[in-house]
Amino acid sequence: MTVARTRTASATGPRGRRRLQRLTLTSSITGAVVVAVDGSVLAVVQPVMQRELRASFTEVQWTSTGYLIAVASLLVFAGRLGDRLGHRRVFTLGALGFAVASAGIGLSGSVGLVIGLRVLQGVFGALLQPATLGMLRAAYPPDRLAMPIALRTSAIGLAVAAGPLVGGTLAVQLGWRSVFFLSVVPALAVALLVLLVRAPEVGGPDEGSARTGASEAGSPEAESAQAGASQVRTTQQGHADAARGALGLPGALLFALCLGSVVHALVELPGTGWTASVTLAAFAAAGAGAAFVVHERRTASPLVPPGVLRSVPLVASLAVLVSASAALCGTLFLGMYLLQHVLGLDPFASALRMLPLAAVMVLGAPATALLQRRFGHRRTAVSGMALLALGVLLTSRLDAESSPVATGLSFLVVGAGFCPVMVTATAVVVREAPLGAEGVSGGLQQTAMNIGPALGVALVTMLMGATAPGAGRGPAGGADFTAVMGNALVALAAWATLGALVATRLPSGANCRR
Repeated sequence: MTVARTRTASATGPRGRRRLQRLTLTSSITGAVVVAVDGSVLAVVQPVMQRELRASFTEVQWTSTGYLIAVASLLVFAGRLGDRLGHRRVFTLGALGFAVASAGIGLSGSVGLVIGLRVLQGVFGALLQPATLGMLRAAYPPDRLAMPIALRTSAIGLAVAAGPLVGGTLAVQLGWRSVFFLSVVPALAVALLVLLVRAPEVGGPDEGSARTGASEAGSPEAESAQAGASQVRTTQQGHADAARGALGLPGALLFALCLGSVVHALVELPGTGWTASVTLAAFAAAGAGAAFVVHERRTASPLVPPGVLRSVPLVASLAVLVSASAALCGTLFLGMYLLQHVLGLDPFASALRMLPLAAVMVLGAPATALLQRRFGHRRTAVSGMALLALGVLLTSRLDAESSPVATGLSFLVVGAGFCPVMVTATAVVVREAPLGAEGVSGGLQQTAMNIGPALGVALVTMLMGATAPGAGRGPAGGADFTAVMGNALVALAAWATLGALVATRLPSGANCRR
């Protein structure tokens, strides 16, 4: 592999290498932005989608959780697949599949088809995310990798902030289907670009997954520190894994079955009780979970190496990320229904009301680095989780009489709490990763960032159904919905408070073990 890279570099020359790097950076950023925009626009159109497709509240949550479960289950596997086949090939497959699935969703006439295509889109999204970073690592030397990753991180942040506004505008003018067509042309174009450009391939241990974890968190400092320090160890371990053919697909499928069954049981139980379907889901979750544990103990290359689980700060950081992302996404899921069904806003106006949250998350990452140096990881994360819980509680008090200032302030506090938690916990994951497991640890970070939203949306759906069984067909607006929503969000705030307790297990100082 090293010889191949040397030949490619010498053949292209300095000018050719610079051109290749620019094209690779463009492809990487475009692929990452396509995935980020798709995720950020969905919440804005879900209420409209539910109404037009005559779907239930439970069915609509599956358009989120189905995608998240697929991504969470396959991220580490996708990173290893890129190591085996080459990240450019995996990226091209992911981009093409993502575009086709997006177009299919836009043409769907039933919520069942939308859910199925969202799961398929999640599979291809999982292929895309690690590959966007694996290609950067192939094109740039270690000492020049920090800036491309920082540019990619900034682009993702802007995409997440602008996505709801763009999606809201399209939904108002052209309907909810248009937001899914938005990603088709860029995804096809970037896949074609990667196919036409000759570039070196690279292998490494879940290299894409490692970079995905830190870069999605919006922390260029963490990425820069990781890029140089762990490249040699990561690459050596990755070649060993690739040589053994350890892609980890059985473990990924067992994990997907377990997580999917848990979500199904959670969302169906309040409305139907212990039916045969719920009972089967509970047994499937228990069986798949047990089989996953047995498989991980026996396989030569587990998805979760034992050394990772022995690190208390690392496990605590992953748990904090699950808790924080669950609180954030559960709040946004119900908050969008509040804005559109109770306050009567259209998707664009709803996105404007949530703009303070996006803005503070984009601007808060640099400030979080200063807080970490001043107060350490533990106090920064605990304070962030407490602020997040406060924001969720403030959101639970919103109703039909709430002013733009009240809604904006609630979402601002939610974002101001989530941002430092995400950046701080990610920094701990990167720096506390055991030697030789940096890639897997990074992949687990991003996996946690997908498990949390899936559980958060499922949890509030379950609580809505448990508090008001008639809400299963979807909220009709008014005082009844706000009362039920308030109870669900209070429970979600309690979940965030538990996350604050877990955050006390993070390192106290600004410098973790390394």
